Amino acid sequence: MKLPWLRLTGAVATGLGLLGLHAVPAAAQDKPVEMRFSHWVPTAHPMHTAAVAWAESINKASNGTIKITIYPAQQLGKAFDHYNMARDGIVDISHVNPGYEPGRFPIVAAVELPFIFSNSKEGSAALDAWYRRYADREMKDVRYCLAFAHDPGTFHFTKKKVVSPTDMNGVKFRPPNAVIANWMRTLGATNVQASAPEIRDVLEKGVAEGAGSPWGSLGLFGIDKVTNFHIDAPIYISEQVWVLNKAKYDSMSPAQKKVMDEHCSSDASLKIATPWADFESGGKAKLKAMPGQDVYPLTPEQIAAWRKSAEPIVANWEADVKKAGHDPKAILDDLKKTVAARNAAY
Repeated sequence: MKLPWLRLTGAVATGLGLLGLHAVPAAAQDKPVEMRFSHWVPTAHPMHTAAVAWAESINKASNGTIKITIYPAQQLGKAFDHYNMARDGIVDISHVNPGYEPGRFPIVAAVELPFIFSNSKEGSAALDAWYRRYADREMKDVRYCLAFAHDPGTFHFTKKKVVSPTDMNGVKFRPPNAVIANWMRTLGATNVQASAPEIRDVLEKGVAEGAGSPWGSLGLFGIDKVTNFHIDAPIYISEQVWVLNKAKYDSMSPAQKKVMDEHCSSDASLKIATPWADFESGGKAKLKAMPGQDVYPLTPEQIAAWRKSAEPIVANWEADVKKAGHDPKAILDDLKKTVAARNAAY
């Protein structure tokens, strides 16, 4: 279901009320603030539409004193660079996929462990509520805004029907995040690093033979043109994080900061995630209707084998978190409890 503030009309959003938020209006005397928001998906992506609506809502709530200009599709920098871009003031707001930087953000990488999330609507609100308690530990040089996730993704292949983890041995695979990359290594696969917009290219050239992706993105990025075999199971999610440049945030008036804080919330996370989740989940039916596409479920025994094969990466994640000085058991238990409370557990 489309939410009102994400409806494609002449004005993408007509006020803070459409967001369902209640920020304190910015004072009339507040100085104008110009903000550059960079992300790396194309304008046809539902996340871009959500970002536009979010920016319009902030502008309305601030009485026009906060103006956000969005630069999509890697115009200002590669997807892998977006955290540093916000940290260094190249942009004021950026869309970060922490999984693109293996080892840098071990706490949030917990959500990349397979078989945790069943959906990414309430799951995104749970992810944000959980990570809000930990973001300052590993994203200290930016201001955390919010986090969300795409609809659970799965694995897609060009030439080989993969049904068991042993089938991954020798496969050249584009992993969606660092934890899945680690998993693939334990199974004997060779990882090929590529951002979402680059997946079709590496598959088409034979640099990779498989990739992790949610369903709707297959069509958006043309991946469906070069893949034929698709596991029908919600295996993983990849977290997405919006962060602010600290100096820019600190330069705002108290009223303007209040507006930004109201828009950096778990409620906003849910609203931003919903259209993307709907888009991704709807892609499976479209793919099934295409000739030559094999979308196949796994048996309970095969699912159990995949779960068993993932146990070493949980241990590896725990080791990374311990090395960073944190308690992995407490963090993972907290995540699972928060996801379950939102009815989003696998």
